[in-house]
Amino acid sequence: MGAAGGHHTPSRPGVTTSPVRLEEEAEVKKPAEIDQKLEVTVIPVSDVERARQFYRGLGWREDVTPSQVVQFTPPGSHASVHFGEGATSAEPGSARHFLVVSDVVAAHEALVAAGLPVGDLFHGGPDGPVPGADPQRRSYVTRAELADPDGNTWVLQEVTTRLPGRVEADDTSYASIADLEAALTRAAKAHGEHEARNGGVHDEQWPAWYAEYMVNEQTGAELPQ
Repeated sequence: MGAAGGHHTPSRPGVTTSPVRLEEEAEVKKPAEIDQKLEVTVIPVSDVERARQFYRGLGWREDVTPSQVVQFTPPGSHASVHFGEGATSAEPGSARHFLVVSDVVAAHEALVAAGLPVGDLFHGGPDGPVPGADPQRRSYVTRAELADPDGNTWVLQEVTTRLPGRVEADDTSYASIADLEAALTRAAKAHGEHEARNGGVHDEQWPAWYAEYMVNEQTGAELPQ
């Protein structure tokens, strides 16, 4: 029994009256340790419906969004485009963005066939742009430019082999069947040259060779010979 005038609270087995810390303080992460995926970029347009029709004609997916904004997503892209009344204070036509394609010649032909305003192919030379695709089809070199009705520019850039450090091996992926098919075609061509260098002997380990080639191509690592 407690002291006079006091109250006694009986303790129960297994129950502590000590303060309990429910959560450990989380260690503060560095910004580089937090995934920050690009989701949307905004483009300035003067006529929303005209822009909507253009991007529909380009074959981009129109996504469900609040009524004040229009969202389109390019095929194979994880990031989208926004435009709408008051979406940005930038001057219509002032945006310039890049679209990566695995075969810029095929992409250019498709846009021309669809009647879209795409410019001629060109590639970087020592003294500036040179008409036509790069003769060696080097990655990052060949481009073509497409403009929407306001003049916002989309640069189609052919990328097949990434520069080192751009993509981790665990993140190797293909955005579409066409991209995967193109990668397999490049691997098959390179593997044929590999077998020719080895006297034309059939390589029983060709699946492993293909896999290494395709991953290294995306990550910028040295390609197997």
